[in-house]
Amino acid sequence: MNKVMSRTAARPRPRHRPPTRHDTRRPAGSPPRSPARSTTRTAARPDTAPTPPGTAVRQPRPTDLFAERLLAVLSGQRPVHWMLRHTAGRAYDDLARLAALGPLRTRGGRPVVQDIGYFVPRTGAIEAFARIAAGGHLRALAFRLEQGKDLRWRCTAVETGPRPA
Repeated sequence: MNKVMSRTAARPRPRHRPPTRHDTRRPAGSPPRSPARSTTRTAARPDTAPTPPGTAVRQPRPTDLFAERLLAVLSGQRPVHWMLRHTAGRAYDDLARLAALGPLRTRGGRPVVQDIGYFVPRTGAIEAFARIAAGGHLRALAFRLEQGKDLRWRCTAVETGPRPA
């Protein structure tokens, strides 16, 4: 017995969505959504209200980004090669040496950046420090950023304070 399934060509169904209901006894569907309501949420601070349309969102400073990246590497959360394209000169070698010592590793919770300060010695260079709260201790992290010809910031030096005994 050979069964053949075929469709009638009277009403072809689009293939990108499920079939629609053609019952006239039920309502056609839900009303269209109003475009005035925004569904975007802020991931950094959920307690703050979303910014109104047309206003610019403040971009994080390069010092904030690099402090978080360096903290992730020096605390063992990320491998050293994660910073390879973000470093220049001897900074990668210094970072690899420091990461092997694990100066910001803790046994308890994760270390966090508590405060960041910076100094601009010239245009295109930033010398920054960060206070790191790690396991009940406050530690120091210092780094230098330089802006290349491609306008990207790269870390050119990194140091940590002495590890407490």
